[in-house]
Amino acid sequence: MTDVVMIPRPAGHATRCTGGVLVAAVLIFSLIGPLAVPGDPFAQSLMKALSGAEPGAPLGYDHLGRSIFHRLAHALRLSPAIAIAAVLTAGLGGLVLGTWAAARGGWTDRILTTLADALLALPGLLLVLIVLAIVPGTALGFWAGLSLVLWVEFFRLSRAATHEVLASPAVQATRLLGFGPTYVFRTHIWPEIAPMMLTAAAFGTATAIMVIAALGFVHVGMRAPTPELGLMMVELLPYWREAPMALLSPVIATFALLLGLTLLAGSRET
Repeated sequence: MTDVVMIPRPAGHATRCTGGVLVAAVLIFSLIGPLAVPGDPFAQSLMKALSGAEPGAPLGYDHLGRSIFHRLAHALRLSPAIAIAAVLTAGLGGLVLGTWAAARGGWTDRILTTLADALLALPGLLLVLIVLAIVPGTALGFWAGLSLVLWVEFFRLSRAATHEVLASPAVQATRLLGFGPTYVFRTHIWPEIAPMMLTAAAFGTATAIMVIAALGFVHVGMRAPTPELGLMMVELLPYWREAPMALLSPVIATFALLLGLTLLAGSRET
């Protein structure tokens, strides 16, 4: 009788599925929730301050009588939208500059590498704070500051990978056959860089969301009454004894989103 050998699925597959489920659950809540239970995240009713859940506010009310459900849904659209926009900008800029520096070499490579190292030596939060000082409390300020911080990692990854690929015999043969830079990038460089860029994008999105929440928690991020995860936490913190679930709602949502993105990033093969 022949034994049947069961080949287990890679652990990375289960991790990726878990991360995807968490991220999808958060996105479904933020997009579908307000449609299923219509409401205004800015509407106040002081008579309902810190009161419990009801059909029009499934998560209860905050200290100003605003629906936590609708404010949380709005916050879970705002922070990821800013983070994704910053990652897309930083990723595109880092990819273009990194491949250009590796391909050109010489002074171009030295100048761009020095600039990236100089920005890397500064704390990321400091750079974001500098931009927010110029454009305070706006999504545009966060987008610009986060893009300025995140592009360095994409630049370093794409530059290192491009250097290695351009030195390979396959690229040398492609050039001898007369193919141009566009063909080399599409056929040889991008397939090598893409997995690393996707992993960096997932980590970068999680980092950006954490930065937005952290600055909101210390009152230097988005301005009230804008619903934002960090700002919601700091507003509800003094009332955690009276309404613990009001505070736990943004905490749990933020944790689930960041955990999901981290699992998606960490499970990718690079």
